[in-house]
Amino acid sequence: MKLFKSLLVAPASLGLLAPMAATANEVTINDFNAAEEIAVTNSRVDGLEARLNNFEAGSFSETTTASFSVGSVLGSIDGDTTSETTGLDFQFNIGLSTSFTGEDSLDIAIDNGSASLSPIGTKMGFDSGTSLVVDGVTYSFPVGGATMVVGDSTDLSTAFTGACTYSAFTDATPDDCGTGNSMGAGGKGVTAALGYAFDSGFSLAGGVTSGNTEILGDAADAFGINAAYSADSYGVAVAYISDDGGTGAETTTWGLNGYYSFDLASLSVGYETSETSGTDSSGYFVGLSFPEVGPGSVNIAAATTGLFADNATEYLIYEASYSYPVNDSMTITPGIFIEETASGSDDLTGVAVKTSFSF
Repeated sequence: MKLFKSLLVAPASLGLLAPMAATANEVTINDFNAAEEIAVTNSRVDGLEARLNNFEAGSFSETTTASFSVGSVLGSIDGDTTSETTGLDFQFNIGLSTSFTGEDSLDIAIDNGSASLSPIGTKMGFDSGTSLVVDGVTYSFPVGGATMVVGDSTDLSTAFTGACTYSAFTDATPDDCGTGNSMGAGGKGVTAALGYAFDSGFSLAGGVTSGNTEILGDAADAFGINAAYSADSYGVAVAYISDDGGTGAETTTWGLNGYYSFDLASLSVGYETSETSGTDSSGYFVGLSFPEVGPGSVNIAAATTGLFADNATEYLIYEASYSYPVNDSMTITPGIFIEETASGSDDLTGVAVKTSFSF
């Protein structure tokens, strides 16, 4: 009898428990809503991203860019008893640039190098000094249709336009085609320059620099003007520089360079003449560039090692190099140069490999 009652009670008990179990399952599932959980997670991620963006915006402006370059040279110079050893030099450059209006530009150059450690680095024009040094601070902005440039330790020729397609291997045959005293006139201190480019290919520029802390101080002032014209296959530029040197002995310099491009090569030439206290001196440059020789380019040049007086013996430097771009950021340039020296001394013969990185 008891067994029979148990059999009757069991189904009834299960019937009562079933709704309770269903209710418990519904509560558990409703408590875990996938859509709500994902929304909460996304909200937290968005909040974290906003905090990171605010941190980045406060630490580095969106309009600021940085560029870096590293150069090294391995080589030796024969004929100089102090440099008949193999040297390895480097230089490191940082360029920072930012804009406040979209049309202006604040630029800061930071450099260092080890050119003082061996003669080969000096001959290649590498920077010296193993600590980072601010090499110049320049601000450029539009003035009407012209561009105004002001800066400290800024080249007088910063607004000049040259006409040279040659890529130099040594510092004795610079990229301005041997017109470094005019087209590439350096800066002594505070500099202000103005340049204007016409749609026709003409451009005009002028500038003034001072070794003091103000423009047009009591001494060491220099000013210059420049005019240039460039077309599809040729160009010409001229510059005039007047520099009192801070000694009262004014030096005036004229520089002229130009290029003409053929089907297979480009010819670049330069000529410079200066006058100081009635003494005239001059120098010249001739270079050929072959832009497509295998995967790289070839540059060959001859130039005077400086400006020589009319009655003085001129000394020349010859160079040849092959520049091979390994990729967009790395270029290897092996080359050779021969530099004539004073009578009675052996000519200098240098062999070197330059490697340039940009990133």
